[in-house]
Amino acid sequence: MSINNLIEIENAVRGRQTPLLVLDGNLIRQKFSELQGTLVNSRIYYALKTNPHWLVIDLLNDLGCGFEISSQDELGLLLHRAISPDRIIASNPVKTEAFIEAAYRLGMRLFAFDSYAEVEKLSQFAPQSKVYVRLTVPNDGSQWPLTKKFGVEVDDAVELLQEARSKGLEPYGLTFHVGSQCTEAETWVKALEKSSVVWEKARERGIELKMLNIGGGFPIEYRETTIPISDIARRIKDTIDTLFPRDTEVAIEPGRVLVGEAGVLVATVIGKAVRNKEKWLYLDVGVFNGLMESIGGIQYSLASLKDGILEPWVLAGPSCDSLDIVQSDVFLPEMAIGDHVYILSAGAYTTAYASQFDGITIPQTTLL
Repeated sequence: MSINNLIEIENAVRGRQTPLLVLDGNLIRQKFSELQGTLVNSRIYYALKTNPHWLVIDLLNDLGCGFEISSQDELGLLLHRAISPDRIIASNPVKTEAFIEAAYRLGMRLFAFDSYAEVEKLSQFAPQSKVYVRLTVPNDGSQWPLTKKFGVEVDDAVELLQEARSKGLEPYGLTFHVGSQCTEAETWVKALEKSSVVWEKARERGIELKMLNIGGGFPIEYRETTIPISDIARRIKDTIDTLFPRDTEVAIEPGRVLVGEAGVLVATVIGKAVRNKEKWLYLDVGVFNGLMESIGGIQYSLASLKDGILEPWVLAGPSCDSLDIVQSDVFLPEMAIGDHVYILSAGAYTTAYASQFDGITIPQTTLL
C-alpha cells in the first residue's frame, strides 16, 4: 500500500476511536468485477461469515451479488437489508431445524447437505427444495484446510443424492471447498475432476444435476505475493468447460478475496517493553478482538507513517491473556504510545471473529 493511501486513511480516521477497520469500497467492487469477468456466467454468492457488516452487504447488493449463509442471525441481517431470499443459499451441510424452517418459510430453496440426517431435516422442514451434496476434495496449498468436518466421497455422494430424491427433494447439484487461502490452482482442478465423476454416476442413476458450486478459498496477499485470482479462475473455467455440460449452473462463494485486501485495521500503540532482549509493542487490537486468524498462521503486513530505521518487534494485543501475541519479527520504526499502526489485508475474518474478551472493544467499521 502506498504512502498516499495511508495518509488518506489517517485523514479519514483522525479523531476517531481505534481500533477501526477501514474498507476500500472501490477495491471490493474491483475484486467482484474481476471474478465476474473471468468466471463468466457464474453466480457469485458472497460468504457472509467473512465480514457481515451492513456496509459490505449494501455494497455487494448494489452489484447484484448473492449471499451464502449458515444461520438465522445471518438470514436476519440480509432480510434487514432487503435482500430477496431467492438470492440467498445455505451451504453449511449441518443446519438447525429452526434455521431450515425459517429460511424455507421466507422463500429460500437452495440447501447443501452431506448426511442422511440432513436429508431427513430438509425433507421435513424444506420440502421439495433443491439440494446439493458436499464432496470431500483435496485441500493442497490451503492455509486453512477444511477436509475433516464436512463432505463425503464419490459413491456416498451418489447414494445421498438418490436418498434426497426418494424423500421428495430435488437433487440439484454438487459443492466442495478446497480450503481457505488456497494458493494452488491445481487443487481446484482435482476437485472438479472428482466432481465430474459424481456428476456422471448420478446421471447413470437417472439424476440430472444442474448446479456446480465450487465454494470459495481464493487467496489474497498478506506478507507474500500469491497467484493472481485471474489465473486460478481461468484454470477453473477451462476445466469446467471440458468436464461439464455447457448449460451447467456454476456458483462460487468468495469471501476473503472480495473484502480481505480492501480492509486496513487502524490500531493504536498502548504499550512498549523490552523482554529477554526483544522489543515488544502492545496495540489496542489483538488476537481476541480482531486478529484471531494470526493463531492459524495468517501473517499480516504492517505499516506506519513514522520515519526511522526499521527494527524487529514482537506484536501483542491488549488483553491480559498470554495467548494474545499476534506476530514476531514485525519490522517497524521506533514507535511511541499513541502512534497508529496500520494492519493491511484485514478486511476478512477480523471483526467477524472478534469478541469482547476482557471487556476490550471490537473494531468499528467505516467505508472509504
